[in-house]
Amino acid sequence: MLHCLLVDDNPGFLATARRLLERQGITVVGVASSSAEALQRVEELRPDLVLVDIGLGRESGFELVGKLRTRAILVSTEDEEDYRDLIAASPAVGFLPKASLSARAIHDLLAAPTSEPRET
Repeated sequence: MLHCLLVDDNPGFLATARRLLERQGITVVGVASSSAEALQRVEELRPDLVLVDIGLGRESGFELVGKLRTRAILVSTEDEEDYRDLIAASPAVGFLPKASLSARAIHDLLAAPTSEPRET
């Protein structure tokens, strides 16, 4: 079973994503709404995966992913094309549009040949 931490500054999205993923078999071990809170939760909860919103209010999801020592997937309502170079340069496993978020999409992305986290 995959244990996941959700990081987003939108409480509505956090609640909806948690319900969706848990119904589909992913254990959401916690949520965070800022980089500092996310880093603390990762240390405490040791998730297998962290889903990180690209835009965390005034913070950057890209910066957070660079600090994580676990697999991460970037998510956003924005178009992937707007961030393609930044996503490719980040240590994230990949990107999922929020509208396409599902356990299957996560597992498919993790199973892709490039799903190993890069050394930072």
